Amino acid sequence: MNIARAALGELGPGDVVNLGIGIPTLVADLITPEHGIFMHTENGMLGVGPRPDSGGAMDYPVNAGKMPVSELPGASYFDSCASFGMIRGGHVDVSVIGGLEVDEAANLANWAVPGKPLLGVGGAMDLSSGSKRLIVTMTHTSRDGSPKIVPTCALPLTALGVVDVVITELAMFRYIEGELVLVKVMPGSSLEDIAEKTSANYRVELEE
Repeated sequence: MNIARAALGELGPGDVVNLGIGIPTLVADLITPEHGIFMHTENGMLGVGPRPDSGGAMDYPVNAGKMPVSELPGASYFDSCASFGMIRGGHVDVSVIGGLEVDEAANLANWAVPGKPLLGVGGAMDLSSGSKRLIVTMTHTSRDGSPKIVPTCALPLTALGVVDVVITELAMFRYIEGELVLVKVMPGSSLEDIAEKTSANYRVELEE
């Protein structure tokens, strides 16, 4: 949950936020009405709340990953055309999505691995390009231990130059004036761990 907590710390009152499938959905479980954050899902809901304690998809609305969710006070529903109109029109303040690779130029690859079945890009391309800010949450390395924060993405790209923040179990990076900057060492990690498992060039400027 350290990744989700760090992502929540990047959100502010009044933000309209879309959460992608996987690690990003954990953020919803931490959000309360007091945060003043409006959760959006591309299948047509604004005001997404945490996962219900019991019950399934037949009892509750679902998010884009087909997982049951609760609704916060004031939640609203609309069709997917209106939902994607919000995204493409720049009305989503922040999107938090998963990643397969992110590179030094803030490019994102998160939808296709050559030689493996393709599930489709879904809303990732629209969210990456249409959101005002993009936060990528992912594991720091792939299953074989190879870095996922790289000099140049080798996997098919989702969008060019769109990433603002990258959060992994080891570190948090920001893109500052076009440069990848390490701003936080996550609990249990170290500067040495991060350097060993990151092939991209970056500078260190830790935040308080």
